Order: sequence, then C-alpha cells, then structure tokens
Amino acid sequence: MALFGKPKYTIVRLKKKEIPDGLWTKCAECSETLYNKTLEENFRVCPKCNYHFGLTAYERIDLLLDKDTFVEFDKDMVSADPLDFKGPKTYKDKLKQDQEVTGLKDAVISGEGKINSRGAAVAVTDSRFIMGSMGSVVGEKITRAIEYATKNKLPMIIVSGSGGGARMYEGLYSLMQMAKTCAALSYHHKASLPYISVLTNPTMAGIMASFAGVGDIIMAEPNALIGFTGPRVIEQTIRQKLPLGFQRSEFLLDHGLIDMIVHRKNMKGTLSQLLDYFA
Repeated sequence: MALFGKPKYTIVRLKKKEIPDGLWTKCAECSETLYNKTLEENFRVCPKCNYHFGLTAYERIDLLLDKDTFVEFDKDMVSADPLDFKGPKTYKDKLKQDQEVTGLKDAVISGEGKINSRGAAVAVTDSRFIMGSMGSVVGEKITRAIEYATKNKLPMIIVSGSGGGARMYEGLYSLMQMAKTCAALSYHHKASLPYISVLTNPTMAGIMASFAGVGDIIMAEPNALIGFTGPRVIEQTIRQKLPLGFQRSEFLLDHGLIDMIVHRKNMKGTLSQLLDYFA
C-alpha cells in the first residue's frame, strides 16, 4: 500500500435521529420533561410535582360535563370597539389576533350541560384571549347564562381562568360588567339556586372582585394564583416581602377566602356531589 496515496476507507457521518415535535412538554414548575400522552391521561397535571397546566375553555367543558350534553349560548357574539382604541396595536387588531389564535370569538364560552346527568348552566373564561379579561361580551354572555339559570331553576357554575380584570380597551363598558354579573347572581341567589365558583390559575383583578368572588361555594385548583393585584406589584407598593405562598389557593384556604381545594381529576365528582347536596 502506498504511504502517501488515498486512504482505502470512507468516513460516514450518521445523522442524529430526529425526535418529532409535539411529543414532550416541560413542566413549568419542576422542569420535568413529560410525555404528552401521559400528561393528557393525567388531566394535564404533572405527575411529579402536581403542577396544574392551563386548560382551554373547551377542554374544561370536556373535563367537567357529560359527553355531548353541552349546548353553547351566544357563540357568535363579538366585541365592538366603543372607544376606537388605538395604541401600539389597536383593539380591533388585538381581537382579531386572539380570535385567530384561540378559535374563540371572545374570552368566555357559556351554555347548558349535565354533570353526571344533573343539569347546570356553565360559563368558562379562557386566559388565552386577552388574558381572559372581561369586556362587554364576557359580561353579557355570563349575565345571560345566569339569567337563563334563574329562569329555568338551574344551578350556576362559573370556571374562572383570567389573569386580566376589566378590559380597559372598552373603558366604562367593561367596568360596568362587574356590577351587572353580580346583580344577576343576586337574583339567582334570591331564587334559592346555588352558584359554585371554580377558581383556576390565574384568577385576578376585576374577575375576582366580581362574579368569581361571590359563590355560595368557592373552590380552587391547587396552587392557583388568586387575588386582585399581583404579588410583585404589592411588594413594590408596600416595600415589604409578602408571606410565602401569598395569594395561592392553600394560603387563601387557610385564611377563609375559599371553601375547598380540589384536584383537577376530582373536580367533576366534587361538583356532582355538591349539586346533589344542594338539590
């Protein structure tokens, strides 16, 4: 063999095996890498640290209501732009963007369905749509659902997942929804009908200060952020460190703001038991 000739072999570089996207999710709490199928089977709760991932409004409906019993109300109701709001992005552009991303017309779905064969009116907010904030459409749809429940003598269940409060792009039109939803719930209560408020991560600001905070029973998922102003803003304002776990479900249960903490896998069963008790 020639000392300085071409080598008699070829180097072959093997390509790294590619892993398809969408198979794994990293837990936001403990950083565990979770197989998506396992995560779905566990109600989108981390099996290692019990972190409850967010659910869309329709996923929440599928979780809580009997299959094929949900009848949606006011599906095509959309927000107007009463202030002709303009900023880095106009209100109309924000609405259009979130409608395309979420497939929703606004930040809430409402309707009637059954939980273990017992009828109830239901509304669920979705934090993906402008942080789940309450504008005129959210307030109107929730109010109509409550009025329907009162007229038809049904219990009312509202699941809140809203990091935003009143939607200030609509000015006073959004703020008045706080009073309007609570007034409808007052008539529902006077009719001796139960209202169960379910708080998920996060439930904040004008949502918590209105319909989410006035349930006959208020339950929450574990470790949900619940309050009015966020803890970072409070600390900057009062210049003090807040207690550990401040504004989390467990802290608020200890201090009497909520009645119970319920794991997601037990939520439907717990709601069913409460409806049986109230009936």
